[in-house]
Amino acid sequence: MAEDYSVPLLKKKYYKDCPGCKVDQMKESQQGVPFRELFSVWIVVLCTSLPISSLFPFLYFMIRDFHIAKREEDIGSYAGYVGSAFMLGRALTSVLWGIFADRYGRKPVIIMGTISVVIFNALFGLSVNFVMAVITRFLLGSMNGLLGPIKAYAVEIFRTEYQALALSSVSTAWGIGLIIGPALGGYLAQPAEKYPNIFSKGSLFGRFPYFLPCLIISLFALAVTIATFWLPETLHRHEEKDRSSDDSYDALEAATHDFNTKEITEKEEGKESTSLLRNWPLMSSIIVYCVFSLHDMAYSEIFSLWAVSPRRLGGLSYSTQDVGQVLAITGFSLLVFQFSTYPFVERMLGPVLVARIASLLSIPLLQSYSCMVLLSGFALGLAINCASILKSLFSVSIITGLFILQNNAVEQHQRGAANGIAMTAMSLFKAIGPAGGGALFSWAEKRQDVSFLPGIQMVFFMLNVVQATGMLMTFEPFLAQPRR
Repeated sequence: MAEDYSVPLLKKKYYKDCPGCKVDQMKESQQGVPFRELFSVWIVVLCTSLPISSLFPFLYFMIRDFHIAKREEDIGSYAGYVGSAFMLGRALTSVLWGIFADRYGRKPVIIMGTISVVIFNALFGLSVNFVMAVITRFLLGSMNGLLGPIKAYAVEIFRTEYQALALSSVSTAWGIGLIIGPALGGYLAQPAEKYPNIFSKGSLFGRFPYFLPCLIISLFALAVTIATFWLPETLHRHEEKDRSSDDSYDALEAATHDFNTKEITEKEEGKESTSLLRNWPLMSSIIVYCVFSLHDMAYSEIFSLWAVSPRRLGGLSYSTQDVGQVLAITGFSLLVFQFSTYPFVERMLGPVLVARIASLLSIPLLQSYSCMVLLSGFALGLAINCASILKSLFSVSIITGLFILQNNAVEQHQRGAANGIAMTAMSLFKAIGPAGGGALFSWAEKRQDVSFLPGIQMVFFMLNVVQATGMLMTFEPFLAQPRR
């Protein structure tokens, strides 16, 4: 019988004052699904995702109240600048926050991120002019760099068999936050007009009509911030004098592992360790991911601007409450789909085929939006809710599939760095999305009388161009699927 060399020759040493070692010891004694840690990660991600798009339902009215746009058709352009400020700030600081997390720990970055929501999201609700709105959103994005570190934290706090569940909870909480945020913004903005029996026009919320949804999210973030002080740190901090014995253990265990896997390595000599930037399966999936992220961010802003704009300009003349109701229904449907239907469909068809089908079906769906201005009453409500639900389900299917490809394209020890590259690139494209979408929306509203794609038809046509580009990029030779 062959002798088993898989048992390490030295027992791994844990250091008394190292937080990472304490977490490793906790994981060894842990049994069953760690629901407490799962909820902790989920609630932190939800907290940081809520303010990202919560402003879209009321942004049109906020820009109007600033009196900066000379014409109603120009409101979309200014709204785009405010919408882009958050992602621009995050793109400029994502790598720095990642380096900070690797040096000083995940927990400080998580706490700083939730505190930034408490402060800058509340200040945004108190904005009295366009410049203040842009600056507070930019600072919110710059100081909130926890999405990358929280993914690393989710992997480090869970045992190996639950790491996939942890990453899934991160993406699910993020998607739900991007839906619930606008729903809160739609329901709670302008409370003195919607709920005059509760809020008077002379009250704080009457003078600052967009402060209430921002305050609610900030109070939630404050509660999460307090709770995060009890989160365990996962970064290892060993004294320099202790490193030699630890290195000896690592080297000895690595040698044992090499002995066991020599035969496998010889069979896979074609698989060489290359840099992430030369890993085409990874980089191609990130590029496609960025294209669809740009599309989704532009769509999120355009949908809200279009829904609340007047009918004479091709809009639906919806109130912020109407938009919030549509997004709330969409968010609930997304939650059900993500936990029940998508895993089954992905296992049956694979992430790439699911992304292709979803992007293909999105094209006729998007173009049908411009026809909804012909409807009214119950028919309009039914059509817009069904379309919004389908569009969100298609989008989350595409993004989740590409996220799976990114994780499969690298080894586990490279996923943190790969995640940082993806976050920086995605943030840049998402910064372009609202600005480009707002400018496109304003330009389209000024061309109501042209013969080719008048008004809002041009907006959804251009969104479809981006969607079709992303769909074509999911085919070979551009998108290279990793060999498992």
